[in-house]
Amino acid sequence: MSTLLPGLSARRVRTERLTVNVLEVDGRSGPPVLFVHGNVSSSLFWQQTMLALPDRYRPLALDLRGFGDTDQAPVDATRGLRDFADDVAALVQALDLAPVHLVGWSMGGGVVEQYLLDRPEQVASLILVNPVSPYGFGGTRGLDGELISPDGAGSGGGAANPDFVSRLADGDRGEDSPLSPRQVLLAHYVKPPLVPDLIDVYVESMLSTVVGDDNYPGTGKTSDIWPGFAPGDRGVLNTMAPTHLRLDGLSEVDPKPPVLWIRGAEDVIVSDTSLYDLAYLGSIGAIPGWPGIESCPPQPMVGQTRAVLDRYAAAGGRYQEMVLTEAAHSPHLDQPEEFLAALVSHLDG
Repeated sequence: MSTLLPGLSARRVRTERLTVNVLEVDGRSGPPVLFVHGNVSSSLFWQQTMLALPDRYRPLALDLRGFGDTDQAPVDATRGLRDFADDVAALVQALDLAPVHLVGWSMGGGVVEQYLLDRPEQVASLILVNPVSPYGFGGTRGLDGELISPDGAGSGGGAANPDFVSRLADGDRGEDSPLSPRQVLLAHYVKPPLVPDLIDVYVESMLSTVVGDDNYPGTGKTSDIWPGFAPGDRGVLNTMAPTHLRLDGLSEVDPKPPVLWIRGAEDVIVSDTSLYDLAYLGSIGAIPGWPGIESCPPQPMVGQTRAVLDRYAAAGGRYQEMVLTEAAHSPHLDQPEEFLAALVSHLDG
């Protein structure tokens, strides 16, 4: 099947780190806007947003390593999200895009935050779309991201559902299981009962994920702390383990570009009550053996992001939080017109 919409072209760009697949809107120039996708997805999720962006902007989207048509390359999780952020920076350098507006969705939000921490002078502005918490995914308590356990128990590669991983590896395009990529998309990426026009394209995008210890989900190890596993040092999910990732230094960057944070109110992935947070699932009885609210509280993912951005503002930066009430994890799909209006208003500054 054709996965590219008319008006878009794809090319593979050789950089100093790897060869990156890039989508572009044909014939555009102007300030570059680079879209960075999230976990188990690719640049294909951004197509309609890119085409809808006004002609005065140059939209681009890339595939991260191990996703889409970018090179399959191992992910060193001990660097947090830096392997991905450095790949983005290498593409920006190869195409001479700086200063660039960076749009990061979910895991991609963490990637562009890491980019800002390392290269603030290259960032024209930052747009965070349902971003992963600055303290990663799982294993922390409170607004300052305190580790629940020193080994990060409850986060990392072991948190992936093995049936979902198997269906990704097998190229499952069906809808017979709630853990098929198609049904996960319909239940959790977008707000039910929405069925996106490009759902078949998005399923192909999800299935482009490279499965294995060096990519998705990554390695893990056992832990004496509930739920019995801790993060490893390789692969995608371990990049977002709190033992490897901390993005709370944004208030110290200079210069401080403006930040727009757009999130869907109905998100069940990045949420203070996330269905992917094992501590929250334990608290509602979905996973046995939960040790209780005092020793293992649910992670306040949204609250943690807000606390970090509040410190950014207090230190002289500027950010806006926009909540789309009828949207879930993918507000650019759930509420495309509202999303685009907010994005353009921010870019126009």
